[in-house]
Amino acid sequence: MLKTLLAAALLLTLIKLLLWCTAPLRSSRDTALDEDAREAWLKRRPKEQVQLSIIIPAYDEAERLPPTLRIMELYLRNRKKDDATFTFEIIVVDDGSNDATASTAASIGAQLFPENNLVVVRLPKNRGKGGAVKEGVLRSRGAYVLLADADGATDIRDHASLEARALAGDCAVVCGSRAHLVDTAVVARRSMIRNILMRGFHAVVQIVGGVEGVRDTQCGFKLFRRREALVLFNQLHLERWAFDVEILYVALALRYRVAEVPVTWTEVPGSKVDLVRDSLRMARDIACVRLAYLGGLWRLPQHR
Repeated sequence: MLKTLLAAALLLTLIKLLLWCTAPLRSSRDTALDEDAREAWLKRRPKEQVQLSIIIPAYDEAERLPPTLRIMELYLRNRKKDDATFTFEIIVVDDGSNDATASTAASIGAQLFPENNLVVVRLPKNRGKGGAVKEGVLRSRGAYVLLADADGATDIRDHASLEARALAGDCAVVCGSRAHLVDTAVVARRSMIRNILMRGFHAVVQIVGGVEGVRDTQCGFKLFRRREALVLFNQLHLERWAFDVEILYVALALRYRVAEVPVTWTEVPGSKVDLVRDSLRMARDIACVRLAYLGGLWRLPQHR
């Protein structure tokens, strides 16, 4: 009797482990409903293209978002002074927050951007950073699309460096990079376990994920050319923290030009990343990405 119970418990554990390992390959989300909501939203928006779309994914960011938007407004105002023809939009994607993220973003946006340059998209339930970014990108109108985190950890003025690199090198994707900070006090102040996981994750990205030549895949500050951005984010399957790896894997597989530019970065308190739990999930997701594409379960886009 005891052996039977132990065998049953072991089998149940193995089934749960298998389901956990393959979770990224199974999607229970109703994408048709998401697409309908997106199309309805787009019909209400102006059709004219702008030069820059800034996408800010936000989950429970009512406190950290306002100072980020104020600094962003100052940069964009100065940019407008230098070039009167410069046009932009900011799309804050509230990823099913439990706080007042959406109303705070709308209120601050109305004050800072009276010409309605800032809009808020509220997702009905939490989908993860990748899902929020995807919704923002597919609703954008910019010739270039910039991803920026709600905490403002990366200096928004570094957008100019990414833009210059994109134009000079005809790059489809330019990644903000913190790799130059690895041996500085910025990283040294972090806990030992955090630094060990950071280096381990980088190895997983290269060896398992197949993303070579990009030293920092996870910096939330990235610039995309519009045409390639739509191809990449229409393709995106992962909706949690490892979505950057899938985007870069597909970009490199399609032979898009990808570059890295060092950015000014400051660690901001309030991170929602659980080091151990999310590191395991990200390693799992990266393995699934590689297996799914190599095995033909997920296919690369035909239009490049």
